[in-house]
Amino acid sequence: MIVAGQRLPIVIATKPVDFRRGHDGLAAAVQNELGLDPHSGLTVVFRSKRGDRLKVLLWDGTGLVLIYKRLEVSNFVWPKIHDGVMQLSRAQYEALFDGLDWLRMTPKQVAPPTAAG
Repeated sequence: MIVAGQRLPIVIATKPVDFRRGHDGLAAAVQNELGLDPHSGLTVVFRSKRGDRLKVLLWDGTGLVLIYKRLEVSNFVWPKIHDGVMQLSRAQYEALFDGLDWLRMTPKQVAPPTAAG
């Protein structure tokens, strides 16, 4: 069974795409616009212009898998729009897919202790 985000790395294409695109159109965008290999096991999340829908494209080893999700009541939390991609951890991806504010899940850097105690 294919589970969204089971493969790493996971990236968001931060610029909205035309949601009429299917498997081949999104794979072409991954290759030509993002400069990545859509057949490498990479998971790519695409956003709609309205922000209430997402598509996930991944290669499972035998073919391209396309997952589509639409939130009924609210919008997904997205990073600022710009060209390129932003990498996500699996936990951040799962929160995004569930419609949660995944931006709050950014790990904070903690300085190592200066002495063992």
